[in-house]
Amino acid sequence: MGERKQVQVPIEKIEEQNRFIEAIAEKNSRHFAINKRKPKYMVTTFGCQMNEHDSEKLSAMLDSMGYEATLMTNECDLIIYNTCAVRENAELKVYGNLGHLKLAKRKNPDLKIAVCGCMMQQPHVVKEIKSKYRHVDLVFGTHNLYKFPELLTNTMDNSKLLVDVWDVDGEVVEGLRSSRKFELKAFVNIMYGCNNFCTYCIVPYTRGRERSRTPEDIMNEIKELVANGTKEITLLGQNVDSYGKTLEEPITFAELLRMTNEIEGIERIRFMTSHPKDISDEVIYAMRDCDKVCEFLHLPIQCGSTKLLKKMNRHYSKEDYLRIIEKAKEEIPDIAFSTDLMIGFPGETEEDILDTIDVIEKVRYDNAFTFIYSKREGTPAAKMEDQIPDSIKHERFNRVLSKVNEILVDLNKSYVGKTVEVLIEGKSKNDETKLTGRTRQNKLVNFKVEDSSKNLPGKIINLKIIDANTFSLIGEEIK
Repeated sequence: MGERKQVQVPIEKIEEQNRFIEAIAEKNSRHFAINKRKPKYMVTTFGCQMNEHDSEKLSAMLDSMGYEATLMTNECDLIIYNTCAVRENAELKVYGNLGHLKLAKRKNPDLKIAVCGCMMQQPHVVKEIKSKYRHVDLVFGTHNLYKFPELLTNTMDNSKLLVDVWDVDGEVVEGLRSSRKFELKAFVNIMYGCNNFCTYCIVPYTRGRERSRTPEDIMNEIKELVANGTKEITLLGQNVDSYGKTLEEPITFAELLRMTNEIEGIERIRFMTSHPKDISDEVIYAMRDCDKVCEFLHLPIQCGSTKLLKKMNRHYSKEDYLRIIEKAKEEIPDIAFSTDLMIGFPGETEEDILDTIDVIEKVRYDNAFTFIYSKREGTPAAKMEDQIPDSIKHERFNRVLSKVNEILVDLNKSYVGKTVEVLIEGKSKNDETKLTGRTRQNKLVNFKVEDSSKNLPGKIINLKIIDANTFSLIGEEIK
């Protein structure tokens, strides 16, 4: 697959969408004057951080239109599902939720239901919605999210399903605001799409080919975020190590990290996802040299078997991966790792599982997103004959997860007695008498304070770790 010329959406198209936003806002203002309530919306997100960030953009549009967010389905005037196509479980949840909305639509015929995201880029999914979920009003994909105000306008006085899914790579869109989920932390897209075509993965077909944003646009967005109180950013891309290759003036991801590190006011920099076949020594050196880049690397291996990695079209071996890990540990002694692990890929053997467990033991991951392989229509792996029975998949999954958690407990216990730097994020979800935050290695820490007025969210403090749970640490203030 050759590289394609990168196109940016003209500012005129964004301004056109802003006019639709203004028109809907005026309509909702009249609604408020009559009903003494704002129309309400709910956006439910499935899948990765890219989807979460897309949902932030949708929420910002809806806020500008005069809608008010809610978590209660029975209050909604508009419901949006932003979908994921990577795993079967996420798809089943979408279908299940859509089925439950039939009754809500029957009770409130004026309720508008929209479905967007990666699932919608698959023709068989759109066909399914057309035939079985006729209460849906709007379907759109990943490439034309910026057109949502126009699409919503077109559904308002129309009871028929509107489908607007583009089967070409999306243009790079600048100028869209985001309603950030967290005030202190923000996702920043640096690129879109993927060129890797792993045999199990649907992403290149749903997100298109790689397109990079210019470093100027990225820096301007980060500076604006900092001006509004953001302390930590996560640079996002399906494969951040390929950043810059489609630009007229190419720039490497390592160079982008160093540029980002120079921005005044930003406290922490994270990024995901890196691909083992593309991550360079220069990226590791940038992590080492840049004081704001956190000592945390998400590096998906998928499995520890070189034979299966070749079958997955991953372009690296078990030994290649372990060399990267050793290089990172050598240059950044305090680094922590997370990964993705796929269990049950076609042709997987007991020896392959032992290879995966061997990698887990050698790397000692602080977190591993472990999941069972499921067929994705349109991918080469779905047609492979040597599919693994579900019973074997689940037995192997449990063994791998047990090993991951065993190491995670040991790693967390090793923090007891240490002093760590924590960015305070706010009150703990499970105990409002405690505050919560994360270390540079992305460890969750809960702690009590004697004087909460001096420990406001956004402040970075040092804590002594006094206890450890499986998925979090307990800290205390250093007096």
